[in-house]
Amino acid sequence: MHPMSLAEIAECVRGRLADVLDPRALVAQPAVFDSREATPGSLFIALAGEHADGHAYAEAAVNKGATAALVLRPVGVPAIVVDDVLIAFGRLGRFIVHNTLDTASRIVAITGSAGKTSTKDFIAQVLPGNVVATPQSFNNEIGLPLTITMADASTDYLVLEMGARRIGHIRDLTRIAQPDISVVTNVGTAHVGEFGGRENIAQAKGEIVEALPARGLAVLNADDPLVLAMAHRTRGRVVTYGLGEQATVRAADVVLDAHGQPSYILHAPEGSARVHLQLVGEVQVHNSLAAAAVGREAGLDIAQIAELLSTATPQSRWRMETATRADGVTVINDAYNANPHSLRSSLDALAAMTGGRDQRSIAVLGRMNELGDDARTAHEDIGRHTAALNLDQLIVVGGDEAGWIQQAASSAGIQAVHLPDQETALELLRSILRSGDVVLVKASRGVQLQQLADALLQPNPTPS
Repeated sequence: MHPMSLAEIAECVRGRLADVLDPRALVAQPAVFDSREATPGSLFIALAGEHADGHAYAEAAVNKGATAALVLRPVGVPAIVVDDVLIAFGRLGRFIVHNTLDTASRIVAITGSAGKTSTKDFIAQVLPGNVVATPQSFNNEIGLPLTITMADASTDYLVLEMGARRIGHIRDLTRIAQPDISVVTNVGTAHVGEFGGRENIAQAKGEIVEALPARGLAVLNADDPLVLAMAHRTRGRVVTYGLGEQATVRAADVVLDAHGQPSYILHAPEGSARVHLQLVGEVQVHNSLAAAAVGREAGLDIAQIAELLSTATPQSRWRMETATRADGVTVINDAYNANPHSLRSSLDALAAMTGGRDQRSIAVLGRMNELGDDARTAHEDIGRHTAALNLDQLIVVGGDEAGWIQQAASSAGIQAVHLPDQETALELLRSILRSGDVVLVKASRGVQLQQLADALLQPNPTPS
């Protein structure tokens, strides 16, 4: 972050200083909302949540070196007091974009129902120069300005993931940071229960291309009709990507190797090159193609893009995160989140990693959240898809929604069990796993199955 005095920050966020001895004291490090992450020169953002109030931790943040806290009320340590912390934080982000970034800096914004984070990670590894990108999945009104505070005048590209839980949310985020390049990965059924239908999801996601200036670029998934239709909602140029012949940037001859890693021929108007991804799952093909389209806009040639995609590594946890134990059991931790599209893709990758080899495929699944009236049908479809892949074992964990997966899979002829909790599932897995087995663990974030995946990577306890 370009250094700003407390007086300057207070002015741009429309706040007032409290308990500040020196208004010229500088904030020169990125903002934090966890007091444990405060460093000398940082700004602590005091958020009031359901379970904790950040104001109670402002003193601890300042003791760790934070210059001040952004707060709703005085807290006894140097602070900037505002009427609304989130709105003020957004104002700070907008100020930095307009007053700190170099005029040649470009903002890349990514949204979609699935694949946002992996696409963001690919783009950040393809773009040249000094790239600042959203950490993890910090894609809301908190995470976006937080990411912006990581940028300064030396930043060439600011890569921002943008999420939405309602129509208008992305519009609000683009008012903080107007994109030069907007990427839309897909319109799926994630959060369909909140939005009330895929058309409403498309309306919300399309706000990211509506925000583009006339000189901007929309990068759209040509294989998703709802995304492709967004071409009519932007003033900018349009580049498409996908598997079909009509896509500007496309992949052909896609295959998954024994590790579930895709390879393909990357085609663009300038030429072709082979790509072999280091990430697991065929879904990564589309994610990498989006990055290839952005790389073209940055002036890279196809050979450079193919090489960068082929050397890109996983950057975010719990997304097809693969590890092999000393005894030869492979655990795929894909438990960050789940929706019907991503779950099918993960199951397909599991089948590809074990098909035709002396390895057992074991899927450990939990419920998919926020599917509204489609919940039962979507879970049953996953059960039938699991059976169609002829996986060796299906274990579902949790309540009724998970049970719908098991019921449909069992009816279709696959070996499937429904267990009430992670502890029971872990006990069963420890009793049946053998060398060569590949275990996929996936569910919506609230189920927290990453804990089960982590436990599977620990040595079995020695019987007493």
